[in-house]
Amino acid sequence: MAEHTYRVLVRGRFADLTDDQRAHLREQLKGFDFLRSGGFSEQGALTFDEKLDFFSYRVVLAAAEKPDDAGLRRATAALDALGVDYRGLRASVTDMDEMKINRPKRLG
Repeated sequence: MAEHTYRVLVRGRFADLTDDQRAHLREQLKGFDFLRSGGFSEQGALTFDEKLDFFSYRVVLAAAEKPDDAGLRRATAALDALGVDYRGLRASVTDMDEMKINRPKRLG
């Protein structure tokens, strides 16, 4: 199987956060610009809001197979680095090489 470029979106929920973990996560939100730092990238981006219930992790991967597994591993590594518990992880994958691009028709 040839290597393709994938956008992997992993979603989940925080679980059993302590007050210290909530304070740390809210501190992470200060100065965070979702439009500049929250999109798909090769480094990956973990995003969440001040409610600290749901989160998403967006990453661009080049892989021959199983990009969802690779995306889940990257998301769990990012969450483990924050030292928080989570549940309900699920990944959705878009193959960027298979996407159809509708180009606008030229007038005249």
